[in-house]
Amino acid sequence: MCSIWRTLQRGTLRDIALVCLAVGVIGLSYGAVAVAGGLPLWVPVLLGLLVAAASSEFLFVGVIAAGGSPIAAVLAGLLVNARHLPFGLALPDVLGHGRRRILGTHLMNDETVVFALAQPDLPRKRAAYWLCGLGILACWPVGALLGGLAGTVIEDTDALGLDAMFPAVILALVLPALRDGETRSAALAGSALALATAPFLPVGLPVLLGLSGLVLAVGRKRETEVIR
Repeated sequence: MCSIWRTLQRGTLRDIALVCLAVGVIGLSYGAVAVAGGLPLWVPVLLGLLVAAASSEFLFVGVIAAGGSPIAAVLAGLLVNARHLPFGLALPDVLGHGRRRILGTHLMNDETVVFALAQPDLPRKRAAYWLCGLGILACWPVGALLGGLAGTVIEDTDALGLDAMFPAVILALVLPALRDGETRSAALAGSALALATAPFLPVGLPVLLGLSGLVLAVGRKRETEVIR
């Protein structure tokens, strides 16, 4: 852990701490919503430890609270988390090997991947990934526990604007990467497709379709290599 503190810059450490704090705040809302929906307190806390994926957990709780079957809730969560497949392909050297790789895969989420990819070299990528991942793994279930104990005090997350916190954080982290023309084109193409299909497709599918922007980036890269 000491090597992590020495490897990362102070600004990166501050950003990771703020993201983990934001995760804890969202966890408060998640725990309150789950308990208000009729689930026992241990359910959001256990999900926070074993799943560690906010979007799929919120969806799971929403499906159950609406009277849906547990099977449908699990399938919906798996669909949303399907975006982790390309995440894993982008970070093979960051996750480690053996048993460490299993834990590294469990820590994978939007924030850890973005922090890792934003670092200039492999040691910093690993340090940012693991520090952010472990911080979120601690803050998320603790927030869920406190929120569940608070009951329905913060049941309406939209009223507090908490739903906008994660998109804002992710956007701020990826903005430097958009200076590259190929990356910007791929991101714009994927975003346009996701926005166009969002009103018609189930939750999670537009995000997966947005990954098709990567195909555009790969195609342009190959064309450039052929020309050279």
